[in-house]
Amino acid sequence: MMLIVLHADLRALGYCNRGARDWFSRHHLDWSAFIHRGIAAEQLLATGDTMAKEVVAVAERRIEAGRIHGR
Repeated sequence: MMLIVLHADLRALGYCNRGARDWFSRHHLDWSAFIHRGIAAEQLLATGDTMAKEVVAVAERRIEAGRIHGR
């Protein structure tokens, strides 16, 4: 099963949209698609960035807790 990182995962870390949008742009990732559909954890991890690793870890914990949709 492919892990999809949601906006709620990013917000759970307290990251602001402006900073996250800039981060997505620097890494050539589609912010709009992320907001609407999420993004594959593998895409984030491919950046090698610490922020990506942190938000993927939050998404993994969300799934383990059974909160599929980030609520």
